[in-house]
Amino acid sequence: SVRTGSGGGSADGSGTGTDPAGGGPEGADPLDPLGGSPDGADPAGADPLGADPAGGGPVHGTWEAEPAARWEDAFLSGNGRHGALVHGDPHDERVIVTHHALVRPVPAADTRPPRLAGRLAELRDRLLAGDTAAGDEFTDGRPLRWVGSFHPAFAVRVRRGGAPPGPGGVPGYRREVAFATGVVRASGGGRESRVFVSRADDVVVQYVTGGPAVTGIRLDADLPGAPPGLAVRHGAAPLPGGALLTLRARHPEGGGGYTGVALVVVDGGEAEPVGGGAAPSGATAAPDGGGVRLRGAVRGVLVLTRVHRHAGTSDAQDVPAEAARLRALLEGAEGTAAGYARLLARHEEAHRAAYERVVLDLGGERAERAMPGSALLARRRGAALLERLFAAGRYHLLSASGMLPPRLVGLWTGDWDTAWSGAFTTDANLNLQTASAPAADLPEVVEAHAALVYGQLDDWRDNARAVFGARGVVAPAHTDGVSGHSYHFQRAYPLHVWTAGADWLLLPLLEHAETTGETDRRLVGALAEVARFYEDFLTRTGPDGRIVVVPSYSPENRPAGAGRVTVNATMDIAAARHALTAAAAHLPADAERLRALAARLPAYRVNGDGALAEWAWPGLNDTYDHRHLSHLYPVWPLGEVNPYDTPGLARAAHRALELRGAENDSAHGHLHQALVAARLRDAGRAAGSLRRVLEGDFFHASLMSSHYPRRRVYNADAAHTLPGLLIELLVQSAPDRLVLLPALPAGWARGALRGVRTRFGARVDLRWRDGSCTAVVRPSRTARIDLRTPAGGRPLALTAGEELVLTLGTG
Repeated sequence: SVRTGSGGGSADGSGTGTDPAGGGPEGADPLDPLGGSPDGADPAGADPLGADPAGGGPVHGTWEAEPAARWEDAFLSGNGRHGALVHGDPHDERVIVTHHALVRPVPAADTRPPRLAGRLAELRDRLLAGDTAAGDEFTDGRPLRWVGSFHPAFAVRVRRGGAPPGPGGVPGYRREVAFATGVVRASGGGRESRVFVSRADDVVVQYVTGGPAVTGIRLDADLPGAPPGLAVRHGAAPLPGGALLTLRARHPEGGGGYTGVALVVVDGGEAEPVGGGAAPSGATAAPDGGGVRLRGAVRGVLVLTRVHRHAGTSDAQDVPAEAARLRALLEGAEGTAAGYARLLARHEEAHRAAYERVVLDLGGERAERAMPGSALLARRRGAALLERLFAAGRYHLLSASGMLPPRLVGLWTGDWDTAWSGAFTTDANLNLQTASAPAADLPEVVEAHAALVYGQLDDWRDNARAVFGARGVVAPAHTDGVSGHSYHFQRAYPLHVWTAGADWLLLPLLEHAETTGETDRRLVGALAEVARFYEDFLTRTGPDGRIVVVPSYSPENRPAGAGRVTVNATMDIAAARHALTAAAAHLPADAERLRALAARLPAYRVNGDGALAEWAWPGLNDTYDHRHLSHLYPVWPLGEVNPYDTPGLARAAHRALELRGAENDSAHGHLHQALVAARLRDAGRAAGSLRRVLEGDFFHASLMSSHYPRRRVYNADAAHTLPGLLIELLVQSAPDRLVLLPALPAGWARGALRGVRTRFGARVDLRWRDGSCTAVVRPSRTARIDLRTPAGGRPLALTAGEELVLTLGTG
C-alpha cells in the first residue's frame, strides 16, 4: 500500500549523544546504549516510521576496559588528512600521528610506465593466433617496483608523574571513542585524556587533565619498522604559557621528509625544554630528548599537532609561521578547557552532521549493546555486533577520507612496514571501500575519491600512450597517491595491461551525480578521455565481426592452463561497454559513434557449467578458486546483469558465484561475494559470506579490520565495505529502479535503516518488524521508477517534495 504526504525531515531518535565537553545535550553519554527515547515513545515530530519499540537505539561508539597494548587496537580519529591512533595509557600515553601525504619517496625514473606500444601489434597477433603465453614477454624487463610506502610520522608521548599503575590498573579505567564526535577518551583514577582530529582546523587535538600531573611531553619517531637511515632532529622552545616541539625527519632514500610541529599549552606550572638535536637511526637521543618537562601545579595540558610532508629542503615547513597559526586557533580562549571546547565545537559541527546522515538499527539486545567491543566481537554474531560494525565502518570511512580516499590501511598505521605499501589497490580494494558512499550519503568520501582520480589524469594519459599508443586515459591497478603511473607489475601480475580501472574508479562519481542530479564538468571530461582510449584501443575484430578486447586481463586471475595476459576478459568487456555508453549519455555530439562502438563489443559467454565465464573466448577455461570476482563486475557494481532485465544472465552469474572459491580467505573476497549475492537476491549466500567474516576474527578491538582471518595484516577493506553491504541487503537503487529488501537475511526480524540516498534523487527510510515493512520515500526530483519488493514489482510515480509511505511484506 502507498500513502503520500508533504515533504519534511525525519526525526531519527537515534540518540547518538555527544561528548560531555562538546556542544550536545548536557551530560549526554555518547556511548549510552539506551541513548534516544528511553521509554521507547515516539519523540516529538517523529517520522511515520516511529521509534524502536525496544527503546534506545544502536551504540554510536565503542569502549574497552584496558589501554591498547598493540597499535592495531588503538582507537582511531581522523579528518581525511591527519590521523591519530590513541592507545589510552593513563601513565604514558602514545598518540601516533599519521598523514595521507606521508609516503616514502620513489625515484621518478622508476615510476615511468613501460614504453611497450611499439610491441603491441605483435602481442595481439600472437594472442589471437592462440599463443596463450605471449603476454609473459610483454614487459620492459624491469623487476617488480613497489609504489611508495605509507608510514606514520611519530608518537606524541605524554607522561605523568608517580609510579605506573599496578597489576590492577587504574581504578575505574575506561577507553572509548564516540563516533558522532570523533573524540577518543581515556579516563580513570581521576585522570583523563581526550583526543580528536579536527575536520574544521586540520589539527590533532589532545587535552589532558587530572592527576598525577603531567611531567613530560615529547615527539617520538622511534616506531616499529622505522628505517635505519631515517634522520631525525628534535627541537623544543619555550613560549608564554607553554612550549613548541618540533621534529624534522629526512627519508633515507633522499627526496625530502616531513616536519611535525606541536604546540603545548598548560594551565598552571611551566614548561621547560629538554634536550633536542639530532638522533641517529630514527631514535630519540635520550628518553626525554627533544621534549618539554612540566613543573609546578599543572591543571590541564592542551597539545595541538600538525605534520607537513616536504619534497626537499627548500619547501621544509616554516616552523615559526606554523606556530603562529596554531596559536591563532586559541586566540581569546581563557585556559586549556575553553580552548579545547572551542576547537571541538568547530570540528563537531562538520563531523557530526556527516556521520549522522545514515543510521542502522537492527534491534540489538540492550545487554549486548552495553558490551565493550572486544567482548562483542568474541560473540561473533548478533544484531548488536552488526550495528556497531556498521557505525564503526561509517565512522572510519568518513575519518579516513578528505585529502585522499582511504588507503588499504585507511589513514592509520603504527608501523613503517605496511603490507602492500599501505597504498591504493584499484582492482577491488579501494573500489569496495568507497562504493557505498553515494547511497550512504557520504559526499565527503566521494570528494576525496574524486581528488585522487582527477589529480592523476595526467599520469593516466601517460599510461595510455606508453603501453597502448592510445589517446585518453588508463588507470593503474596500484598507486601510492603520489604517482598515477602504471609501474607496479610483473609477469605473475601483469597489471600494466589492465584497462578496466578507469571505468571502475569513475563509477562512484557517476553514481553520486545521479544521486544529487548534478554532474561535475570534470567527470564529463574524464568520461570523454576514457571513451577516446577505447576508440583507439578497440581495433581488432574476431571471426564473428565483433570487437576483440586484446590484450586483456582479469585481475588477478588466469585461465586454466594459460597465461594471465589473454583475450576478452569479461570485466574488460563490461567496463568498455559501460564507459562508452556512459560517455555517450554525457556527450551528445559523440553519442551515436560511441554507442555504435559499444554495440560491437562481444556478448558475455556462458560456459559448460552454466556459469558466466571469466573469459569470453574459446579455449580459455575458468579457474574458480580465486579471491577476486572480476567477471561478475556486470552484476556488482554495474548492475547491467540483474534478475529483472537479464534473468538468464543473472542465473549464469549466480552459478558462477556458486562455483567461486574463497582462495586465501581475504576479507575483500568474502564481502565481494556477499555484494554480488545481494544483487542477485540470494540472502542466504550473502549472509553466509558475511558470517565467514564475523566468525573469522577479522576485527581488532579498535573495530578496524584485517586482511586475513585471525587479525593478520591490518587492513580497512572489511571495516569500510561492511556498511555498504548491509545497505545493499536492504535497499538498492538504479536511475530507474528502487529495490526494497532484496536480500533480507533470515533472523533479521526487525530493524530500521534511515537516510539512504538513491540514484533517482530520493531519500529512503525503512523499518521492518514481524513480517511487515514500512518505507518512506522522500524524492527531491520527479521521476517514474520501477519498484521491486519481495512481493513483486510495479511502477511508482514520484513527485518532487511529496513524501510516499509504502507498506509491504518482508517475505
